[in-house]
Parts: sequence; C-alpha cells; structure tokens
Amino acid sequence: MGSGQVRDADAGDDIEARAVGDMWFGDHLCLAYVNDEERRAVLATFLDDGLRAGHDLVYLVDGDPAEAAAARLRDRLRDRFGAALSDGRLTVLPTAGTDLGAVLDEALARGRTGVRVTAQACPSLRGWPGTERFAAFEDAVHRAVGRAGRAMALCQFDRRWFDGGHLREIEARHGGRVRADAVHDDGVLTIVPLFAPPGLRLSGAIDESTLPALVGALRDVGGGAAHVCLDLSRLEFCDLDGLRTLIRANEMSSVLDRQVILRSMPGCMELMMRAAGWDTAPGIVLESAP
Repeated sequence: MGSGQVRDADAGDDIEARAVGDMWFGDHLCLAYVNDEERRAVLATFLDDGLRAGHDLVYLVDGDPAEAAAARLRDRLRDRFGAALSDGRLTVLPTAGTDLGAVLDEALARGRTGVRVTAQACPSLRGWPGTERFAAFEDAVHRAVGRAGRAMALCQFDRRWFDGGHLREIEARHGGRVRADAVHDDGVLTIVPLFAPPGLRLSGAIDESTLPALVGALRDVGGGAAHVCLDLSRLEFCDLDGLRTLIRANEMSSVLDRQVILRSMPGCMELMMRAAGWDTAPGIVLESAP
C-alpha cells in the first residue's frame, strides 16, 4: 500500500507519485488532482495508452445515469474518444449496481489484451474516506483487478474536497498515486508538468545536451497563465547557459508581463545568479521550499 505521505493541495504534486504511463496490470492507484487541467492530462494519457494497447476502457460514474454520463463524455471527448464510445471500447457504467469483476471477465473473454478501469468519485454517494462504504468500494475494485490479472484501475479524486486526513485514507486504500507523464526524460534531465500553479518540475542536470529540451518545454508551459512556477528542488547541476535560460523564461511567452517563480533554487545556482547580476531580472521571483 501507499506510504501515506500526501501533501496538501497548495504544495503541488508529490514527487514520489508514479507517472500514469508507467501503470501496469494489477495496479489500483489514485489520482488526487488539484484542478481540471491535471485531471484531463492524466486521464487522457491513461485512456490513450489503453486504446493503443488494445485494452477495453471502463468508466465508472457516481450520481448520474450511465446514459447521461456517457452523453456528457461523448460531447466533451468527441474528438479524442468519440469512436471508442461508439464502438464499445470505452464503456460508461454506474458505480452502484455494477459487478466490476463480471465486467472485467467479460471483456477478457472477448479476447481483449487488457482492461483499464477509471472511477470518478462522488463522496456523498460512495462514502467519505474512512467510512465503511468507501472502504467496501475500494476493496471491491482491488479484488476485481487482482483476480482479473490483466486489468488496472485509476480512481479519481478532487483533492480540493478533502483534508490531509482524508487524503491519507485515500492513499491507504490504493497502491499509490499517479501524476502526469514527464514532458521530457532522457535520463539526464526530467521535466514534469505542474498544475497549481502551472509550471514545470526539473530534475537532474541542465547542460548543453539538455538545454534544447528545456527551451522547448518553457515555450509550451502555462498557456495563457500570468504566473508559472519552475520547481528546481531536484536539480543537481545547471550550467550558466541553463541558468540564463531560466532567468529569461518569461521572454519566451506571449503573455504580457508574465511572472516566473523559481522555487527551491539550489544555493550554488543562486550564487551564480547573483554573481551574474541576474537577481534583479524583471518578472522573476525566487521562492523558498513550501
């Protein structure tokens, strides 16, 4: 089971969460998303990966008739998953009354290479974390996935609904948490998206070989957001060109007067920054670790 180490929503994604693209059969994990952008990013990867692998997709919903939920999904996901909804590769079912084990068995009996289940939580119906109803549902999902063999499950939770104790209970009922896939990972530099505030977490080294990837990620980050956060807490090395690129990150954006937050900058980088006279660069804010 998970470690129980869950951060509050305003502290950002936990760096120990597993990339959703690394999920495998037998996994029963949770997504505690901070906003709709994070939820869409992770869920789209989970579903896309499943369709590419030839898996059936099962979407469990609380509170609404399955037909109404399917219609909403079809409207929202028409461009991406409309065909899968139409031909049965993506099935929307109500949480209440669905025998998940039977659904998984039926899909595998049809010769599917695997099944992916995602559940959209409504705590008032499923029960709040810590209640018997909540435990019963999550235990049932865990048993069904384990028995099926070629299945995995991702349970979605809006972490803005829950306090720290509830979040720990959520994790305790799962095998861990997931995060969005890295936008770049070459073994030297890993770049993972952040969502509240929008930004990037950088791990490893910024040097001549990884600088182009950093530039590309900085150009794409944040959309029209007025603030972006660059978490540097896991950087082990950054050369002068890399630091210059970080300082000038706001110049790569079309957003007027965008502010770039450099969070948890290593001390050696801060010394380089001050020595170069870049500590007063416009639009740059240094932020200590939360």
